[in-house]
Amino acid sequence: MNRLLIAFSLVLVLGGCEQSAPRNVGAYLLLDTSGTYSEQLDKAANVITYTLSELGPSDSFAVARIDTGSFSEKDIIAKVTFDDRPSTVNSQKRQFNERVQRYVKVVRPAANTDITGGLLQAIEYLDEKAPGRKVIFIFSDLKEDLLEGYVRDLDLPLDGFEVVALNVTKLRTDNIDPREYLGRLEEWRARVEAGGGSWRVINDLDRLENLLES
Repeated sequence: MNRLLIAFSLVLVLGGCEQSAPRNVGAYLLLDTSGTYSEQLDKAANVITYTLSELGPSDSFAVARIDTGSFSEKDIIAKVTFDDRPSTVNSQKRQFNERVQRYVKVVRPAANTDITGGLLQAIEYLDEKAPGRKVIFIFSDLKEDLLEGYVRDLDLPLDGFEVVALNVTKLRTDNIDPREYLGRLEEWRARVEAGGGSWRVINDLDRLENLLES
C-alpha cells in the first residue's frame, strides 16, 4: 500500500513539474546595418511590427544592430518583457515600435559585420530571460566581415534555440558565382546545428505568418 502511495505521489510531483514549465516566448532580432544592406531596414521594420503583434503577456522581445563589434549590450536598440495586463502590453508595444522606427530613420551604415558577436549577445540575453521558447532572427545577407583582430572562431551554444535567417539577399559576387550564396547559407546552418540549435530561412517577407511557427 505504501508503495502505491509513493508511486502516486511521484506521478503528482512529475505532473506538477510539467505544468510549471514556462510557456512564454523570447525573441531577439539582429539587424544587419552594414554597407548597402542598411537600405533593407524598412523591410525589417515591417517584420518587427508583425512580431510585436504575435507576442503577448510575459513574452520578451529585443532588437539589436549588427555592426563592427556586436557582442555588447550597447547594440540593443530596444528590449521589453511584456506585462501580464493586456492594456499595459499594448502600450509597451507602441513604445517599443516607436523606438525601433526612430532608429531605422537615422541609422548609419556600419563598416563591418559581426554576426557571431550579435548571436552571442542574443544567446546571453535570452538565457537570462529563460523563456519556454527562444527564437533568434537574423535580418542579414549573412556575409560576416570582421575588423582585424576580432576573434569569432568559436562554438555557438544554441541548444534549445531556434535561429531564423530573414531576407538573405544576394550580393553582386553571388550573381557571378551562386556557390558563394549557397555556401554562406550552408556554413551558418552547420554552425547553428553544431551548437544544438534549429535553422530556418525565410526570404519571402510577404508570408510572415510562418515567422513564429512552432
